[in-house]
This record gives sequence, C-alpha cells and structure tokens, in this order.
Amino acid sequence: QVQLVESGGGSVQAGGSLRLSCAASGLTLSDYLVGWFRQTPGKERDFIAAIVRTGGATTYGDSVAGRFIISRDNAKNTVYLQMNGLNPEDTAVYYCATSTRSYLSTDSYYPTEYDYWGQGTQVTVSS
Repeated sequence: QVQLVESGGGSVQAGGSLRLSCAASGLTLSDYLVGWFRQTPGKERDFIAAIVRTGGATTYGDSVAGRFIISRDNAKNTVYLQMNGLNPEDTAVYYCATSTRSYLSTDSYYPTEYDYWGQGTQVTVSS
C-alpha cells in the first residue's frame, strides 16, 4: 500500500555529486514532513536532512550542511537529496522517511519521529 522508494545511489569519486530521489506511492507526500537518514553497518541511523510539507523550511545535519540540499516536488510525489562535495565518510545506505509532524523540531533529528521508511539506496564514495 504505502511505499517509499529511494533511487539515484551509486559509486562516485570524492568531490563528486549525486542526486537521490524518494518517490512515494500509496500516500500523498504533500501531507508529510520528509527526512533523509543514512546508516553504515553496525552504526546508528544518522540524520541528514528534513523538509516540511510545503518545502518552505529545511534543516540539515552538521556533517552535510552546506554540501547537501533537500527539496521536494509534491506534484511528482517526490523528495530529492542533492549531494555535492562527497567524501568517503558519506558512504552509507541512504533512507527517506515520512512524518506526520507539520513542523521541524529537534525531534526531526531522530528516526523514532518517522513512520514510513524506504528500502534505502547505497552511496559509495571512493578516494
């Protein structure tokens, strides 16, 4: 029924860029705040970025601020993560997720805030 599908991952060299997409079906994405997280094996899932329903406000994790840009196209039921200046430390599986919260807060930084999750897409950055 509800499905989030991340795409756009792959292997790039350090300094390169990728654009990830999060396509939703079974729900109207404009009704949801959307976050991006990433995770490496054995590690906690870390916050990357989030965007409110209208796209009018965003927030970023310290490790990616200034390099990554989150955006959304509600007409396409899709949220994007533009990743620039990639480093090997950015290597991870990237996930998108939805929240029913209508505003950003410190709660937005934690996976427990989110209800639906995609399957993830692998990003590998080589030096």
